[in-house]
Amino acid sequence: MEYIGPFAFNGLRFILGSISLFPLIFLQRYRGFKIRKAFPGALLAGSCVFVAVSLQQIGIMFTTAGNAGFITGLYVVLTPIFGIFLGRKTGAATWIGVIFTFTGLYFISNADHSGTINPGDILVAFGSVFWAFHVLLIDRLVQKTDPIILSSGQFIFCGILSLIAAFIFEPVLAEWLKSMDQISGLFMWTPFPTLITGTITEYTGAIIPILFGGLVSVGIAYTLQVVAQRNAPPAHTTIILCLEGCFAALGGIILLGEALGTWTIFGFIFMLTGMLISQWEVIYKSRT
Repeated sequence: MEYIGPFAFNGLRFILGSISLFPLIFLQRYRGFKIRKAFPGALLAGSCVFVAVSLQQIGIMFTTAGNAGFITGLYVVLTPIFGIFLGRKTGAATWIGVIFTFTGLYFISNADHSGTINPGDILVAFGSVFWAFHVLLIDRLVQKTDPIILSSGQFIFCGILSLIAAFIFEPVLAEWLKSMDQISGLFMWTPFPTLITGTITEYTGAIIPILFGGLVSVGIAYTLQVVAQRNAPPAHTTIILCLEGCFAALGGIILLGEALGTWTIFGFIFMLTGMLISQWEVIYKSRT
């Protein structure tokens, strides 16, 4: 986001990720009726992803990658809670996990001891609510819809919504950020309507992140998650998803030079512990 705004980045990478799946759909899995059948589910799932990634990407402007990764992992705890409204039962372990997780969130977000919560952490936390909705939605849709078609469909809808938001909101968001006292180079991206009237050189610094975010993160990682959710044991899936925050924190240290304070480390430990505790019943059942 030193070059392009959050909505534009998401729009370009999700459309690219969707396009990257076209060969699999049309060369190996094409069924006309399946594509039409997947349309409503893809639209709903894509809308969830759009809200989630928008809140996450905007939140990252105010917080670290490590914080964002762990806080996004709240959906691991929130998913079984929301599942109650779908008739699914949850036990005491879930609620104990919630206590640990939100304690960790407090440590992370108040690491500077200022007494105020980091607004970026709050935005990412709200995004995790929609990731939880998305997990539950995909769990139902993937049983009736081809996962590759569903993935490509949700990505294209997310990308379109993101580009619409880029035209509407990025100019206003950019002006608001410029008016802030703590403005830094991180926020000095060009709003999408202005950017597309410029030259290709303005995109140069963003090309690699867009390609990685579109082809690797969206095209490969998100798609593999949808495909895997059809057959992967829940306990294995949960533990692997809990590692998202660990890799985000490690990547922030190695790639971005982010520092970890004592409170942040405690927060990470509490959150990871809470995520695992909340899924204890699932893990225990898989062992028995």
